[in-house]
Amino acid sequence: MDVRIDIYKNRVLELNASDERGIGVIREKVKMFAQQSASSTRPDGKPCPGFKIIILDEADSMTQPAQAALRRTMEKESKTTRFCLICNYVSRIIEPIASRCAKFRFKPLAEDILCQRLKDICDKENINCEPEAIKGFIYTSEGDLRKAITYLQSASRLKAEDTITKADVYEIAGVIEDDTINNLIKVCQSNSYEQVEHAVQIVDKCLMDGADEYLQLMALFTTLMQQFCHGGK
Repeated sequence: MDVRIDIYKNRVLELNASDERGIGVIREKVKMFAQQSASSTRPDGKPCPGFKIIILDEADSMTQPAQAALRRTMEKESKTTRFCLICNYVSRIIEPIASRCAKFRFKPLAEDILCQRLKDICDKENINCEPEAIKGFIYTSEGDLRKAITYLQSASRLKAEDTITKADVYEIAGVIEDDTINNLIKVCQSNSYEQVEHAVQIVDKCLMDGADEYLQLMALFTTLMQQFCHGGK
């Protein structure tokens, strides 16, 4: 076991690119690590792969110069080093890097898995949480278990020993409740405000694509003001 730990420490470099995403990190840490040689035998004499692994979490947060420098390192050190890039949006990875990688897309976790895990955490941590709040965590996290647990942690600190409600979850996540959106669309439809309904659809798509929530709400409210305050002119 000690031999395996030593091999892991010597041959695996893991960086969170959202914290360390500048070109200096690529030149100093990544490039230097990739240039180191790796033996094809372990200290105990047993054979092992003669390469190293570099893991970059949230690689889509890296700057363009940093990605360009990473590309050159990947080209030069591909025989001795393997690169694993983890990202939320593959479109933010420059094409020269994306074309050199095998892409693996992971689907959101099923709702029953998320629900069971969140209930287990609530039981073990003695957190009082309404069933509807659990559904709220699942909805706002969109299948991301880490995000759901983060929301649960924030809610438990906010509510202390009180029961967590669905409204608390939506407030922490900064998400508009379904009923609010549906009521807004009904008002738009009843008054034939096609522009407002179209604006709601655009905002919803932008939010799903990762746009800033505050800016999208401002854009929506601007459209509402134009329609309701000025008669749609």
